[in-house]
Amino acid sequence: MSNEVIVYTDGACLGNPGPGGWAAVLIWGGKRKELSGGFRLTTNNRMEILAAIEALKAINSSKKFKIKLHSDSRLLINAVTQNWLTKWQAKGWMRNHKDKVLNPDLWKQLLEVLPKHDVEFIWVEGHAGIPENERCDVLSKAAAQQSNLPTDKGYELESDPKLLY
Repeated sequence: MSNEVIVYTDGACLGNPGPGGWAAVLIWGGKRKELSGGFRLTTNNRMEILAAIEALKAINSSKKFKIKLHSDSRLLINAVTQNWLTKWQAKGWMRNHKDKVLNPDLWKQLLEVLPKHDVEFIWVEGHAGIPENERCDVLSKAAAQQSNLPTDKGYELESDPKLLY
């Protein structure tokens, strides 16, 4: 069996914010796994980040894998490949002197799962006919359309502190 896992991820939002979904397709050694989920109120960027987190968490092994993670989210790709995450973390999750980083809860989760594997982040153009990226798009939109979606506490509690009580 190969120790390389090919991953495609995507996030979708029906309105932004609105109901949202995330999806991932994992391919390893001739096997394929599709994952998806959604929330009643969230943002597209949150779903893009969460798709990567959930994909990496699904590769639950003591063995370190080489993962090629493909995403059409420039924010996700650039946050990792241009070391934005490291800089934001060092600045206390601030982008600059006055602007907070959005979605710090998810960025922290991503930083927790990244060291478990050797992950290469690869940007792909969305809606460009790449089969696995297109499949993730379908899965993430379908997840966003499910009934009885759970609360994205990281989004709703951060945007409305009254919900904490």
